[in-house]
Amino acid sequence: MFAVIEIGGHQYRVKAGDRIQVEKLDLPPGASLEIDRVLMVGEGEGVQIGRPVVPQARVRATVLGHVKGEKIIVFKYRPGAKRYRRKQGHRQTYTLLQIDAVEAGVPASA
Repeated sequence: MFAVIEIGGHQYRVKAGDRIQVEKLDLPPGASLEIDRVLMVGEGEGVQIGRPVVPQARVRATVLGHVKGEKIIVFKYRPGAKRYRRKQGHRQTYTLLQIDAVEAGVPASA
């Protein structure tokens, strides 16, 4: 069974056992997390699509830790100005999540 979840302003397709990297969450490593913003749940041919979320669907996850992403270089340069060059680096902080279970919600009535 898979689910499409929304967390940190991004959408992820997950299933039990997956590890995903999301925007930094203020949770310690080892903490449990229940995500209720489930946009879609499916298994095989049966798919439930939420409007906007699937009622009573949950995804349970565990925080594995916090990591930093790749370094991004921001370089500013003005060709007309003399000696105007600015170099700045940035590394975004992410949280690693282990998806433990995907629980389907109430089946959609026809």
